[in-house]
Amino acid sequence: MRRAVLSVALLALVILPLPVLASDGPSPQQPPCQGSGCYAELASAQRWTARLPGTWDAGTGAGGTGNGGTVPAAGQAYVAVGSGLAVLGTGLTVTGYAQADGAQLWQVTLDAPPGSAIISVRAWQGVISVGLLAATGRSRTEVILAAKTGAVLRRYPAALFGGAVLASDATTVVIGPAAVTSYDNANGRVRWTHRTAGDQSWQADGQTLYLAASAGGPLSSSPVTALRVINLVTGSVRTLSSPLGSAFSGTPAVAAGGAVLFASSAGVTAYSGSTGGVLWTMHGAVPEGTDPAPRLIYLTTDEGTLVGVDPLTGTVRTSVPGSVSSGQAGMYVVRDGIALGLTGGANGEAWGYDVARGRVAWSSTALPWPHFFSDLSGLGGSAAVSGDIVVVTACPHLSASPGICADPELVAFSL
Repeated sequence: MRRAVLSVALLALVILPLPVLASDGPSPQQPPCQGSGCYAELASAQRWTARLPGTWDAGTGAGGTGNGGTVPAAGQAYVAVGSGLAVLGTGLTVTGYAQADGAQLWQVTLDAPPGSAIISVRAWQGVISVGLLAATGRSRTEVILAAKTGAVLRRYPAALFGGAVLASDATTVVIGPAAVTSYDNANGRVRWTHRTAGDQSWQADGQTLYLAASAGGPLSSSPVTALRVINLVTGSVRTLSSPLGSAFSGTPAVAAGGAVLFASSAGVTAYSGSTGGVLWTMHGAVPEGTDPAPRLIYLTTDEGTLVGVDPLTGTVRTSVPGSVSSGQAGMYVVRDGIALGLTGGANGEAWGYDVARGRVAWSSTALPWPHFFSDLSGLGGSAAVSGDIVVVTACPHLSASPGICADPELVAFSL
């Protein structure tokens, strides 16, 4: 299904697969062996499993939503990978697992008023940033934890659709209610700040933040006429105007490799992050995500093909035909040329698809009721910004209570 571009729904953690491409078989099949690159048996890339805290639903989804995944019985769960950890946040509890073997390293419960809840988790070098939504739903705090111990280092005010966009053990840059601000984690002091007009759509490309500006104000449906470009390290700021005095085409959807992609019902238009000029367009396409190592952006074409394109030229470097996924199967994330696939249902499996070779590289044993985490803002989710580790939740055994998982697991794969 074609998904509309979401400019403001940055808080929701949902099952967000890359396009489900229809075919007749139950799951992608290994093609006949041809050449020296073949091997007789597919290996599993599963690295470890870890027990999950709390009560989780299986198959029916939280509150009987019927999404088929292993999810918390109440609320949402947020997962991030990085800084040597896999980090899970649900309710007010944050748990850190060793990225190498899944051993639980620490677990903390955040001090917050009743009704508050975690709405995002992201792992950085040396720290973890956790978005904490107030019970009123009108304010957000970004909590900074030490990656080694889980100890709370700082709390910073954040915009509802903002939060940490760059962090380390020394500093944190936060999109706040009225400004983008860099803080010193040692003492909490402001290093630099730039005022904003409240919540605005934005995209980050490494150390560069693109903040949309429109005539109608923040989060309006008015066309975007300019981008504020902020260097997240130095705090320098400049304005990038839309080309030829016209508005940018659509809403900021992805920023990568020096390009900013805007998406609309007509398709995707890429603009230069340096000049604001049009780089390329692809009619009918929908942005799906990025693969950082080869510097590719993935899009779904109007024919249903998944393509990896060069951000600056739009040249198609890789493609995945519609026959790869089928039925309840879907491709979820691409890292270093390998796409994670999951087949839904009580006896599904995980598999890795080599997009360059056009073949399944590995497959797992049955993975009942798998759930892949993806944060629409790009902040959080289970795919590390760098590296090849992704994690999913799964339920190997049901309890006596209908729909409740007896021993939910966090499962890590190396793509």
